[in-house]
Amino acid sequence: MWPPKQCRPRGVVVSASEYDHMGPGFDSQLAPWVFVSFFTDSSVVVSAPTGSGKTAIFELAIVQLLKKIDDMNYSQNFKIVYMAPVKALCAERFRDWDAKFSRYGLMCKEVTGDSYETDLLEISHCRLILTTPEKWDSLTRRWKDNRGLVQVVKLFLIDEVHLLNEERRGATLEAVVSRMKTVQKTLRFDRHTPSHTFLPLRFIAVSATIPNVEDVAQWLGCDDSPAKHYKISDELRPVKLNKVVIGYPCTTSSPFQFDIGLSYKLKPILIKYSDLKPTLIFCSTRKGVQQTSSVLAQQLTFEFNQEQREKLTLAANLIQENKLKALLKGGIGYHHAGMDLADRSATEQVFHSGCLPVLVTTSTLAMGVNLPAHLVIIKSTQQYVYGGYQEYSETQVLQMIGRAGRPQFDTSATAVIMTKENTKHRYERLVDGKELVESSLHRHLTEHLNAEVVLQTITEHAVAMDWIRSTFLYVRALSNPRHYGFPANLDKRGIEYKLEQMCLIELNELSKAKLITIDLINISPTETGCLMARYYLAFESMKIFAKVCGSEKLQELLSLLSECYEFSDVQLRVSEKKTLNALNKTKDQECIRFPLPGRIKTRDMKVNCLIQAVFGGLQIYDSSLNQDATKIVRAGERVSKCLVQFLNQQPQYQSLLSAIILAKCFYRKLWENTPYVSRQLERIGPALSSLLAKNGKTSFRAIMESNPRDLERILNRPPPMGNRIQEAVRGLPYFSLDLEASDQQFARMTVTVKLLNPELVLKINMSSNEHCFTLLVGDSENRLLLNKRIRTVDMVLSPILVFSVNQNNAKEVYANLLSEKWIGLDVSATVKVSNLKHFQQNLKVTIEKTQKSKQSKLILTDTEEKPKKLKKPTLIEQIQEKHARMYNLPGMKLKTNPPQNSTHVDLNKFQFSPLRKQQLVPLGA
Repeated sequence: MWPPKQCRPRGVVVSASEYDHMGPGFDSQLAPWVFVSFFTDSSVVVSAPTGSGKTAIFELAIVQLLKKIDDMNYSQNFKIVYMAPVKALCAERFRDWDAKFSRYGLMCKEVTGDSYETDLLEISHCRLILTTPEKWDSLTRRWKDNRGLVQVVKLFLIDEVHLLNEERRGATLEAVVSRMKTVQKTLRFDRHTPSHTFLPLRFIAVSATIPNVEDVAQWLGCDDSPAKHYKISDELRPVKLNKVVIGYPCTTSSPFQFDIGLSYKLKPILIKYSDLKPTLIFCSTRKGVQQTSSVLAQQLTFEFNQEQREKLTLAANLIQENKLKALLKGGIGYHHAGMDLADRSATEQVFHSGCLPVLVTTSTLAMGVNLPAHLVIIKSTQQYVYGGYQEYSETQVLQMIGRAGRPQFDTSATAVIMTKENTKHRYERLVDGKELVESSLHRHLTEHLNAEVVLQTITEHAVAMDWIRSTFLYVRALSNPRHYGFPANLDKRGIEYKLEQMCLIELNELSKAKLITIDLINISPTETGCLMARYYLAFESMKIFAKVCGSEKLQELLSLLSECYEFSDVQLRVSEKKTLNALNKTKDQECIRFPLPGRIKTRDMKVNCLIQAVFGGLQIYDSSLNQDATKIVRAGERVSKCLVQFLNQQPQYQSLLSAIILAKCFYRKLWENTPYVSRQLERIGPALSSLLAKNGKTSFRAIMESNPRDLERILNRPPPMGNRIQEAVRGLPYFSLDLEASDQQFARMTVTVKLLNPELVLKINMSSNEHCFTLLVGDSENRLLLNKRIRTVDMVLSPILVFSVNQNNAKEVYANLLSEKWIGLDVSATVKVSNLKHFQQNLKVTIEKTQKSKQSKLILTDTEEKPKKLKKPTLIEQIQEKHARMYNLPGMKLKTNPPQNSTHVDLNKFQFSPLRKQQLVPLGA
């Protein structure tokens, strides 16, 4: 809550001296926009030249709100949102406002990260939120689940509202502002909100000089009451700006060659416009920055006084990069985001002091560090984006121009734009404030329509048209229908029909992708559509998810994820390929886990390679690649979480298993089989974990079984660090997992999960109670038999859980217990059902034979009751019977000397003589 009156001054006293930089226009008698901003509740749109003090308008509106809350004894919660195009502007404004307003109890919070839950928790205690359109979009896509956040916003500040002109970011800005208008309308008709306590939402928007500021005012107004709008002339700019656009003939089809040619045309511009004062030159690429610096160093020679030379020498001695060190001594420096942080800081400081005549930098500096100069040169207006060259956005150009003019040193400044002849007219219109602001929402309707369907803002076709009427697209389509592909002679009804058809086409695309369902006229979201909105994913990424067949291993899933649209802003630079190829395949050094075929040639290959390098703990020596890797892994964590939830809806086991492991790898920035498990512990970084791994401490078990003094010796740390490490490891949750058959047919399997150390988990590591494990059971046919999420806190209270699953004719059954946050705690079990069945069949045959043998013995000992069955005699039985008959014949008298012609035959000659003695077993034995 806002501090009570007794704890703070009555109202907030505003000192006019704080706004002297705005010039004479600050006088309310001369500037009606000052009066409206401070003394009324009306929404306001102000169009003013860059550098004319537009920030003061926001501050006046903030003070007005605080004063009103004070006057009306408003006891409800309230928040103020400031939205800027990029994080750098938010950071700059945060530093300023935190110092100004925190003394009045207005706590500020910069919210530009990727963590949804963390951000919600942090901003719940803050009054002034500084954010970007993309971040606020992701937060408000679930505003009905977090009404306490969105409904308490009473002042919405939009910086650089001409961002609406940008291709993608403009659509996001338009969508979130339209959503805030919907929230406002919902509150207005909410029966539970007393009218006397209702504080309406107020919009304050500022932009560069644009001709159709009244359209923005119409959009930000409510119903038929547009916002107040004002145009401030260039005369109010404290430093008069001379704007020059030079068009050059392009004799080559290569934008790269054209850009190089412009480097040799800079010298005459510097001589004509610099007045020997600091000059800022913007280039589109980092390589272009270095190439331009080298050309200027060859062409220009500067004369310095003693003080300037000493400062340049001092700065050069602080620089690590040899090329930059040499250039600085000659009066030329360069600056880009890929440089070492210390080098950047030293270069910024020496330029800010006025001792460095020329600083060459990338266009990203214009949206970040505030380094004003007397002369600003935009060398070429094209940049390489998404695999091709594009013109700078209006916001980028205006930000670069806005760096011209140092109020504390200059009364005038110059901005020069170097472009092609065929684009000269466009930039002349832009700098003169004649470039219309148009909507780009129609080119990105799919994602934003899905978000509104999930929010149930759109529930049927007719409601979709109501939503369209709340957008800037609707306002501009009525004014300039041809820009949106509509006939110029259409009336309002015809334009609305065209817009409705546009919505229906995109809704049908969402329906085909199974993101929404359309039942006659009703529109409702699917689970997949809700995931797309919740995790702030592009439609193209969801279509990539749909390609998953279900059998993907970790390597295949990573390749698929690397193609997602969320990495589309990653550029593959020629200068990076050598480092990337070394990470991919190198004989002399450690390389990535899953090497990519061939050489790194595409953006998704770069993304894949950097992700693997981070997971593997590989050293990335290129600082710009390091920054890209950080950004990629941050976005990948969000994408992988969505992929897990998406595959949770599928019946396949393998792909879900791989997705859960991959999401954990993104969270921990380690592979699931890493030897550096200790890196997850507090105060153990890459260096210390490497020492432990080299000494065989590659698992938590190995760490627990070690002597604490050995751990300290390995890490070169004093006691009791070894004991602390072991205590942290002992407090982690350890599980056992058993999988066994629960019936003789093996159709049912029993899974038993047991927490082995519940007392230690509860006593030592309470934080582990917050995370969960996922129990997956699948079979060799890739069927998902069980998918269960288990909270550690539940296992502490009840250490044993038993689950029963059905399986159908699979050879093997697998069980996996996967920690969502910790690597090194997963357990698994496998049962080969085919071997069990074979063993069961052999056992059954043996039992049957034993039973038959026992039955035959009973038959032979009980012949009187059960007559013997006739059967064919064996050969031995036939011989025995024959011998018995011979012994029963009557006696005969044999002659001792038979005659010569006797037919007597000696049977002994034909007697059978076996090779070995055989013993006949008597019957019944």
